[in-house]
Amino acid sequence: MTLRWLLASIHLLALGIGLGSVWARGQALRGTLDRDGLRRVFAADTWWAVAAGLWIATGLWRLLGGFEKGTSYYMQNHVFFAKMGLLVAILALEVWPMATLIQWRIALKRGETPDLAAAPRLATISTVQAVLVIGMMLCATAVARGLGMRTG
Repeated sequence: MTLRWLLASIHLLALGIGLGSVWARGQALRGTLDRDGLRRVFAADTWWAVAAGLWIATGLWRLLGGFEKGTSYYMQNHVFFAKMGLLVAILALEVWPMATLIQWRIALKRGETPDLAAAPRLATISTVQAVLVIGMMLCATAVARGLGMRTG
């Protein structure tokens, strides 16, 4: 019971961390991208990565570890699959921002100025990801209440 509660709590905490950090990353990317501005982008991006790690680790543990409703419950729920589809979309959208921000970090460590031309597009992707996180949350609350179960 305590482990179930702890996993659910961490999974929910990741929602707050993730939504706040991806939104903050988008806002920072729209701001002035001097050294302080880039520090804000990188800090938000790091927290976004922490949230993703927490979501995936606790989500897999809850799905496959025999906690909560059990694997068969989730495998029979089409809203759960919609939630997983949103997660895949978020991860697919993250490939380019992740690679770009890694390049920016490397450039700064070398004392170079990164090419910041992609910042507006990265900011837009962050906003889209924030909306998708909200969609995942709506799906999660539906699944928790038994909505989307296959009948028959």
